[in-house]
Order: sequence, then structure tokens, then C-alpha cells
Amino acid sequence: MSPIKLLILLAFVAIIVSLASGLVYLFKDEHDSKRLVKALTWRIGLSVALFIILLVAYALGLITPGQL
Repeated sequence: MSPIKLLILLAFVAIIVSLASGLVYLFKDEHDSKRLVKALTWRIGLSVALFIILLVAYALGLITPGQL
């Protein structure tokens, strides 16, 4: 597996983990949960970072459409 594919996979897993932790904080914490906001902020930041990584990798020719 190429390093760029591993980086994309790790970023995707981190997004899923952040989303799951936000769900846990939604049900576990009280109404004034700063942990929920922090977890969802991380998810948004990771999603934007993944999008930028994908754009840069495509522009550099590291990935191509339809590549597994």
C-alpha cells in the first residue's frame, strides 16, 4: 500500500472516530457540553484536511480517479 493511500485511510478513520466520540458525548454529557463541540470541530477540520490532501495528491499525480 502506498504512503498516500495509508494517509488517506488514516485520515478517514480519524474522522469516523471523531464522529463516534461526538455521538458518545451527545448522549453522555449534559446540555452544556464543550467536548461535543470540540469533537465535531475536529471532525470538520479533519474532513477539510482530507479534502485538501486528495486535491494535492491528484494534482501531483499520486492518485488517479478510479484507482483502488
